[in-house]
Amino acid sequence: MSGFLEIRRGRAPLIVAFPHTGTDMPADVEMRFVSGWLARKDADWWIDDLYRFARELDATCIRTRISRSVIDVNRDPWGRSLYPGQATTELCPTTTFDGEPLYTGDGPDNAEIDRRRATYFDPYHAAIGAELGRLRAVHHRVVLYDAHSIRSRIPRLFDGELPQFSVGTNDRAACSGALADRIGELCGRSGHSHVVDGRFRGGWTTRHYGRPDDGIHAVQMELAQRGYMDEPADPSPDNWPTPIHAAPAIAPVLSDILSTCIAFAKGKE
Repeated sequence: MSGFLEIRRGRAPLIVAFPHTGTDMPADVEMRFVSGWLARKDADWWIDDLYRFARELDATCIRTRISRSVIDVNRDPWGRSLYPGQATTELCPTTTFDGEPLYTGDGPDNAEIDRRRATYFDPYHAAIGAELGRLRAVHHRVVLYDAHSIRSRIPRLFDGELPQFSVGTNDRAACSGALADRIGELCGRSGHSHVVDGRFRGGWTTRHYGRPDDGIHAVQMELAQRGYMDEPADPSPDNWPTPIHAAPAIAPVLSDILSTCIAFAKGKE
């Protein structure tokens, strides 16, 4: 599937990545899934719309249109778990977050996983690497902000209800502690619940690219989807996904966070 990457280049020292908003699937893969709806169920719905203000901030935005059920570009490319001992999904998922089988038969074999990695994973990360290099050539520091969302309650993955904002910095190995603190403060002042390096400490993107000593600071933001869309108790093809709210209350908070990332990279924070 050609043209699956969307890249909007900006001049600010900020990249906003959208690895899981895509819903596209090549026909030969989609026909193997139990259903197209099930294979799209766990998308980070509407996140690229929620962050549309990033363009006004002159941030670089990188998005893949491919569904995470085809390949998850925020997983370790060799299949190693990022959260050992905890339930998660694979590089090429075989189940939904709720544990429902995705495939009518066997999942992809090693050769198919290699093909998907070369076709989608590698170009996506080549684009991130190229944009980081372009911006680092003109900025002393660059922030890579990995934008995510997830349903507030998924018992298979975590207990209870997620905080509205889950900030992941790989225990501050991926970004400056000062930046992590500032983002946490903004989340706290919003009046919504938040956590820094809780259940989601950052996926492969955050851990791979975050090199503060080299001027690259990576942060993952996992939003509970209740903050910008209605969440049915039992998602089904009849009620999921719901539309994005007309004016999400968390949008100004997110705008302040991205502005803070830019100010930090420019040395103004």
